[in-house]
Amino acid sequence: MKPKPLHLAIVTETYPPEVNGVAMSCGRMVEGLRKRGHTVDLIRPRQAHDGEPAGHDLLLRGLGIPNYPELRFGLPATGKLLRSWRARRPDLVVAVTEGPLGWSALRAARKLGLPAISEFHTNFHSYSQHYGMAWLQRPLRGYLRSFHNRNLATLVPSEDVRASLEGQGFGHLEVVARGVDTTLYDPAKRDAELRAGWHAGPDTLVVAYVGRMAAEKNLPLVQRAYQTMRQIRPDSRMVWVGDGPERADLQAAHPEQYFAGMQRGEALARHYASADVFLFGSTTETYGNVTIEAMASGLGVVAYDYAAARAHVRHNHNGLLAAFDDDDDFVEQACYAARYPNVMRELGSVARLTAEHLGWESIVQRFEEVAYRAVGHADPADGDPAAGSPADGKLTPAAATLP
Repeated sequence: MKPKPLHLAIVTETYPPEVNGVAMSCGRMVEGLRKRGHTVDLIRPRQAHDGEPAGHDLLLRGLGIPNYPELRFGLPATGKLLRSWRARRPDLVVAVTEGPLGWSALRAARKLGLPAISEFHTNFHSYSQHYGMAWLQRPLRGYLRSFHNRNLATLVPSEDVRASLEGQGFGHLEVVARGVDTTLYDPAKRDAELRAGWHAGPDTLVVAYVGRMAAEKNLPLVQRAYQTMRQIRPDSRMVWVGDGPERADLQAAHPEQYFAGMQRGEALARHYASADVFLFGSTTETYGNVTIEAMASGLGVVAYDYAAARAHVRHNHNGLLAAFDDDDDFVEQACYAARYPNVMRELGSVARLTAEHLGWESIVQRFEEVAYRAVGHADPADGDPAAGSPADGKLTPAAATLP
C-alpha cells in the first residue's frame, strides 16, 4: 500500500529566482515533491520581488551576504517557527542551509519533538582560505559538524562527499544525488547567431566557463588553461557566463574575451550549447551542478576528478578528468581538448547520453525514501505518526541524535 503523502517544512536561505546551485536544486526538489502529492511549506528569507506568500509558505526577514550581494541569509526566527508549527504541525523539517534560519529551524523542531533532516550543499569551511581567512576553517567545520549531526540524516550529493565528511566526524549521511533538466539543457539549442556575436565561426573552438566569478572558483587556472589552449588554437574564443566579485578585474585584464554576465533559463541553455569545451577548475565544490549542465548540453568537459565530475565523468569516455588540485594536469587536459576538437565532440555526445539518466524524477524519489524513513523514526508520543516503511537501521532515532 502506498504510504500517505507527507507534510514537509523545507527551510532554506536561498531559492529561485536566485541563481546558484543550492537555489536551483531546492526549487526542483520542492516542485517534484509537490507533483508527487506531498504538502510542502517553504520557509525562506523574503526576496525583493516577493508579493504575498503562496499557500502556507512563510517569508521572513533576511540580510545580504558579504561578497554575495545577490544572496541573503535568514535571521534567527525560532519563535515564529514555533508558532507556525504549533498551529500547523509538519511531519518532517528539512534544513537545506546552515545559516541562522536553518539553525532556528532545528531548535524549533527539537522543542516540538519534530523529526529533522538537513542537506549539505556548500563547503563554506573550504572557502575561507580563498578570502584570507584560513584560520576560520576549523571553527566553520566544527559549526557545520554540530549543525548536521543533530539531525536524523544529512543528505549529501555523492559518495566521495560522504566519505570526506565521515572522515571529518559527520554522521548519519545519506547520498541523494542532484539532477539536471535535460529538456532545458540540450545540444539542439546551439545558436550560430550567438556564436557570431562571439566572433566565432562554425569551426572556431569556443571555450566556456559558467558559474560564479569569485576567488573560490580558481579562475586564474581557467585563464591559464585557456591561454595555453590558444597557443595551439590561436582562433579560439573564451566565453565567461556568470557574475561575481572577480568579474570586473578579469574583464579589465582580458578585454578580448567575452563576458556574457548572468544568464538564466533558455538564454543560459543557448550559451552552454553554443560552446565546445567546458573548463571547470574549482576545487571547492560540494557537487558542481554546472558540470552536469554542461554534459547535458553536449560539451566536452575538462574538470578535476571529484564531486559531480567523479560521479559522472569517465576519463576519455565522456569527458576529461585531471588529478584533483593538480594545476599542471588540468592544463594538460585542456591542451588535449584544443588539439583534438573532434574527440571532444565525441566525448560531448556521450556526455549527453550520460546526462539523460540524471533526470530529477529519480532524485526526488530518493529524497522521498529518506524522508519516509526519518518520519518513521519519530517518537509517536510526540504526535508524529510513522509514515512509510519501517526503520532499516540507517537512521538514528531523534532522541539519540538531537542534543
